[in-house]
Amino acid sequence: MAEKPKVAVFSPNPMVSIAIESFSADGGDDIHIHPAGQGVWVARMAAELGAEPVLCGFIGGEVGTVLRPLLEEMSVELRLVETAEASGAYIHDRRSGERKPLSQSAALPASRHEVDELFSVTIAAALSCDLLAVCGPYPENTVPLELYGSLVADVKSNGVPVIVDLSSPRLDSALEGKPDLIKINDWQLAGFISDAVDTEERTRRAVDKLLEKGAEAAIITRAGEPAMAVRDGRAWELTPPKFERGSREGCGDSMMGALAATIAAGRDWEDVLRLSAAAGATNFLRSGLGTGSRSVIEELAPRVQLRELD
Repeated sequence: MAEKPKVAVFSPNPMVSIAIESFSADGGDDIHIHPAGQGVWVARMAAELGAEPVLCGFIGGEVGTVLRPLLEEMSVELRLVETAEASGAYIHDRRSGERKPLSQSAALPASRHEVDELFSVTIAAALSCDLLAVCGPYPENTVPLELYGSLVADVKSNGVPVIVDLSSPRLDSALEGKPDLIKINDWQLAGFISDAVDTEERTRRAVDKLLEKGAEAAIITRAGEPAMAVRDGRAWELTPPKFERGSREGCGDSMMGALAATIAAGRDWEDVLRLSAAAGATNFLRSGLGTGSRSVIEELAPRVQLRELD
């Protein structure tokens, strides 16, 4: 059996998610407690598609004591740095069918020592992996901006590819390290250029700026519209199967996890695009974030339409 690809995931702030639903047979409420956060969802999907994720992040406080065993139940290797401040948590009410936030406690900024420790832990993990996936903090001020550029540059200088899903100004910092791939959505791209990206032409011009600033390739998701991928001077439009009812939350993180797993496995570019778009579409059909079965993703992948743009 071929060795599984390993993917390091930089995930500064994994959280605890508590969801209230009304699916109980006795008419009462169902309470669901899960690990959450962008990096957690990316790692979960990467594992589903055959990679071995190594999750690098902070953990601390009373919430951290609940979060750790939840993370240990996942198919991931943990490289967690203890913090003086507590990890974040949130409670959502989904009994109406929509996500209604009820309460949230966010992580506070990490200390300089804690940031240094997470940086070094992530570098060490990434150099033993086939790829590093860089995810954002929550809230935005938990780690310093300059960390992203340094992280990308140091890992890349050792021959390990890096993919990134960040908003500006963290995106701007990461671009200084020249990542192999940027995966962002259209509003993040609009924030990067401080202008609208509401047409294909404007989107292409904005992507060109990403490439000029250091990215080697880019994938832009556009909610219900086809995604756009640009690499090596060529551009493609990705159109997954269209579903009328579902949730867009977590679709981008599922796509990022699929990108990490497929690129780390050395899949060709067309397979990378089809499987990552199919992973996002599969997440749309589910209540959980960053979820979806490999069999469904692989069955939907051939239905993803790729059209090369002029």
